[in-house]
Amino acid sequence: MSDARQLLSNTLTSALSAGEPTALVTLVDTKGSTPRESGASMLVTHRSVVGTIGGGTFEWAAISAARELLDGASESRLVRQALGPEIGQCCGGQVTLLIERATEETRDRLAAVEAHELARRPQVTIYGAGHVGRALSLALDPLPFRTRIVDPRRTEIDAVSGDNVERICGNCVPVAEAAGPGGAHVVMTHSHSLDSLVCATLLEKGDFAYLGLIGSATKRATFLSSFRALGLPDDELSRLVCPVGGTKVRDKRPTVIAALVAGEIVEVLLGTVAAA
Repeated sequence: MSDARQLLSNTLTSALSAGEPTALVTLVDTKGSTPRESGASMLVTHRSVVGTIGGGTFEWAAISAARELLDGASESRLVRQALGPEIGQCCGGQVTLLIERATEETRDRLAAVEAHELARRPQVTIYGAGHVGRALSLALDPLPFRTRIVDPRRTEIDAVSGDNVERICGNCVPVAEAAGPGGAHVVMTHSHSLDSLVCATLLEKGDFAYLGLIGSATKRATFLSSFRALGLPDDELSRLVCPVGGTKVRDKRPTVIAALVAGEIVEVLLGTVAAA
């Protein structure tokens, strides 16, 4: 079973081009406690599965039902399943699945849904492509964000990994000035003066959901003092997260810091989306 990062519509395009019979399985309705939300989908062939509708016994049953459909003459079927003791699960909810033989029309419809979802994803901007910035871009790569990383140093930008990360080689400050509202910003450049300029720019705008600055409590205090001198109010300054990743874990390895910061961003951005 594969959990590919590429869009399901791209996977389906390849399967259709190869003449491989494929079924699209979609959660069209959910009630109560379920492992995935309505709209979650996966592609099933006789050889592979891409995506997930939540795992567990009911997903394996759905895979079997999809392969049975591919072996028969039906074009689609609805399956209603209670997630209770009778299938060895205790979620307590109920799901309705649409299993359909995939066609080019299915691919086009799926691509339209994915394009809409991608456009709604929150923006995350990382300022600085050093060790921690690169680790953070990789940690965010599979998550439902539009992630970008900016750094004036070409060698550092070229070292950034991630299939779904936009790389910008250029001045960080204009990127901050042009940023849209509601996104997350993580400032970790190679220069404290550049960090200060980017943070001041974003704090003056004030339309972000999350602003994190890598550094110590001493760095935070120094920066806040200079921002107050610029006339920025304390209620805006209190929104600056520094140190990033919390204070309970002292491990300073880039990958650990990246994981902790990614968790903060998930909580803020996806919590905001869910409440909207």
